[in-house]
Amino acid sequence: MNALVGLVLVVHVTVSIALIVFILLHSGKGAGVSSMFGNVMPSTSSGTGIIEKNLDRITIALSIVFAITLLILMVTYTP
Repeated sequence: MNALVGLVLVVHVTVSIALIVFILLHSGKGAGVSSMFGNVMPSTSSGTGIIEKNLDRITIALSIVFAITLLILMVTYTP
């Protein structure tokens, strides 16, 4: 296994764990990050919306990195 495959494998595992965490942070019906910070944040209607939008963006970025590292591993990894 060369250094590129090892590096991509480490990034892939790290992104996989982060993706699981960020998917679990998403709100269901009345639960999630928006209600978790509901008492701490000021009571504005846009406060939790911004948190949810940023959470969506981070999750989408992690899923794109996950797909790219998966494709790189499919091409370069040989057991």
